[in-house]
Amino acid sequence: MEIEERKYPGELASPLQVHELAEEYRKAATMLLRLGRPGKPLTRAPFRLSSIHAIELYLTALLLHRGHSPNQIRKMQHDLSARTGLALEAGLRLRAKTAQHLHSLSQNREYLVTRYGPELAATASQISRLTATLDEVAAKVTILIGLSSTMPQPVGLTPEISP
Repeated sequence: MEIEERKYPGELASPLQVHELAEEYRKAATMLLRLGRPGKPLTRAPFRLSSIHAIELYLTALLLHRGHSPNQIRKMQHDLSARTGLALEAGLRLRAKTAQHLHSLSQNREYLVTRYGPELAATASQISRLTATLDEVAAKVTILIGLSSTMPQPVGLTPEISP
């Protein structure tokens, strides 16, 4: 009797497929940003979660593109600091503020706070900082993996879509 080896979702995905998924989460973040209300931090949580996940996927796409194994990447879990470190070694050049923000997202456990900590919503990083980080990571990863013709538009400059 042969034991079936269970594959992790995404284990066979190409860097291009992961990049495309990142793009979809980024587009969703853009839409969700409009639903947030000033003075109501919880209304920004869906934007935050989609943005953080998109950033993670962009970094994953770059690491896959540079030859890192899916198993090695998966072991980092949702640690953006670890992913960023490897991405920098793989040629990603980020502004100091952006690299520091990615480190602080991990240090402050923003992924978990956004998912499970409504009482901590007001302590999360500023929306403008998260937007700038997402925009920079998306643009620079897209160039590095050779998809510059599909360059993402900055979240803040995406045209409004009427309901």
